[in-house]
Amino acid sequence: MAIIQVPRPPKDAMNPNRPANALLLSQVEHMHEAEKRLPLRYRTDIYVNAIKTEGEVANYIREVTAAIHRAHVDAARQRVRPAPKKRAPVLQIAAVAEESAPKGPNNNAKNKKTKVAPKKK
Repeated sequence: MAIIQVPRPPKDAMNPNRPANALLLSQVEHMHEAEKRLPLRYRTDIYVNAIKTEGEVANYIREVTAAIHRAHVDAARQRVRPAPKKRAPVLQIAAVAEESAPKGPNNNAKNKKTKVAPKKK
């Protein structure tokens, strides 16, 4: 894989006191939309209409990004199910029944004719 050399940005590339340009303010709007979808406990208390400088934009984006990460970590933690408890080994038992005459309408004791011994006089 080829290594691409990227020059260092000039020292005046980021000036926290410089007024934010349209691109940065657009990113603030997108981050604000993402923040509105978060549960209340993760939202920042930063008033986005008061953001005017690059430093304020950077701070807001940092805060919202951290809040989104916290929300995802907490949600993942809630989705994790505890491991099933180890059960004691189960003892396998085999049961054997004695063989008996098959039951059915022809094999009932009531239906069988029994021979009666003749009476002796």
